[in-house]
Amino acid sequence: MESQLLHSVTDGTARVVIHHPAKRNAMTARMWRELPPLLDRLAADPAVRVLVLTGGGDTFCAGADISSLREPAGPGEDPRSLAVRAEEALAAFPRPTLAAVRGHCVGGGCQLAAACDLRFAEEGALFGVTPARLGIVYPESSTRRLASLVGPSTAKYLLFSAELIGTERALRTGLVDEVLPAGELEGRVAEFTRVLRSRSAVTQAAAKAFVPGRAGAEHTGAEEYWTAQAHGSGDTAEGVAAFLERREPRFGWSAGSVAGSR
Repeated sequence: MESQLLHSVTDGTARVVIHHPAKRNAMTARMWRELPPLLDRLAADPAVRVLVLTGGGDTFCAGADISSLREPAGPGEDPRSLAVRAEEALAAFPRPTLAAVRGHCVGGGCQLAAACDLRFAEEGALFGVTPARLGIVYPESSTRRLASLVGPSTAKYLLFSAELIGTERALRTGLVDEVLPAGELEGRVAEFTRVLRSRSAVTQAAAKAFVPGRAGAEHTGAEEYWTAQAHGSGDTAEGVAAFLERREPRFGWSAGSVAGSR
């Protein structure tokens, strides 16, 4: 199949690859439609501790495949909402998510990358939010998420101009978290996901619930809830004991055990 979402799970890391080489990994309507249920399946897998989203080959995602948006919509489906539903599903994924970016990360690709918790990029990557080229109104939820990452001024610069920016500016404005030399992105992502898998899943889940940017993240009593989870799971006791004993902690709580409960 020429355009598809590939996925695998290895050593606790789920890897989702945007694969559409003929159009620089542009997302078709079918791919947008398939991403939320794929994420649901991965979220239900207790072995998954981290999710990495990337593009096949030398580019991340060149946006939406505009030609595919002319395909007949499903029953009761608004084609314009497909990307938003996929973005929100990614933002709501219950474990840490990381976008590994090389090449173009534009339009819908940037929308997906922004929905991840973290973004690592290879030098030379290009980022852009381009609805102004097509006369399309960027979704409100996507606009707010972008502004929470880069600030109102940079969000307006990107949205008003549809210009592409490089990794230096993306790093400076907070659109990406790390920039790696050519050839080092995969190694750094593998190293960092190992770090994430070794840390407390309950702490990570609580952070995802508290940090602005996740839809539905604000809950009355959320801190009390997650504190109780940490104590009940034994993660707090294990973390303190490991610190005092000068050893690495052995956390056992699974984020999947309460996924979706908050």
